[in-house]
Amino acid sequence: MLTNEQVLSRMDEDLTLRGLSPSTQYRYPMHARRFLDWADRPAEDLGEEDIRCFLSHLIREERLGTSCVNTYNAALRFLFSVTLNRNLNYRQIPRLKEAHSLPEILSRPEIVSVFDHSSTLRNQAALMTVYGAGLRISEVCNLKTRDIDSTSMRIFVRRGKNRKDRYTLLSKSNLDVLREYWKAYRPKHPDGWLFLNKDGSEKIHRRTIQSAFDAAVGRAGITKDVTTHTLRHCFATHLLEDGVDLHTIQRLLGHANIRTTTIYLHLANYGIGLKSPLDTLREGQGRTLKAVSANA
Repeated sequence: MLTNEQVLSRMDEDLTLRGLSPSTQYRYPMHARRFLDWADRPAEDLGEEDIRCFLSHLIREERLGTSCVNTYNAALRFLFSVTLNRNLNYRQIPRLKEAHSLPEILSRPEIVSVFDHSSTLRNQAALMTVYGAGLRISEVCNLKTRDIDSTSMRIFVRRGKNRKDRYTLLSKSNLDVLREYWKAYRPKHPDGWLFLNKDGSEKIHRRTIQSAFDAAVGRAGITKDVTTHTLRHCFATHLLEDGVDLHTIQRLLGHANIRTTTIYLHLANYGIGLKSPLDTLREGQGRTLKAVSANA
């Protein structure tokens, strides 16, 4: 029988062999260790009932959010089905149903204001690249100088989510600010990173970009609940409002499934220049809707 430490070590190896994201490789063993410490028994003696009790503990006593509990659930499913090679009855350990609320979107003038209130040219260039190309924050951190193709006006995104490469847009305004940034900072790194940290020793950290965005939003007087990822949502929403089709937006964003992209159908503002059918109900009939007395 394997010890729990041996099980966790094997789980690390399984995650690496499957090439899962660094975030998953970090979180799954951490969540599995927490479960094994809580159960205080060998992993091979545990089963569905132990997982159910642990997840209930997270929900009722620790009051963790739905997304967090579901991540624990996924980590334990991986632990048992892959590392321990066990067939579990997954009906006994269901995932929590998540509420799908729509993210907040910044208007175009608000986005301009965020850029104008950026504290440095580097921060402004990074944020404009997130919005202008629809990048994830990790993708802008991983950009290299050679990924900016000014000839074809494209940005090469290497090893994005699920380790997939893709091309996305390089706007003229984005290229202009990147050239200004290059002249001012002259970023030089052996690995070719485009955006560097303050002393130039490493690529910029995602927390640096998020902090720069939060500060710019505050200085712009914007009170919406937004993050750097909001700029990616805005990129897709504004393209949709401008008439770009969903499949093109899907490819630019790097979505594996078109269903992920359809959320922007709910975010786009189609109200400009459109009429409700209620307003056109009697058009062409020469009649208006009959007024009804409030006291009738």
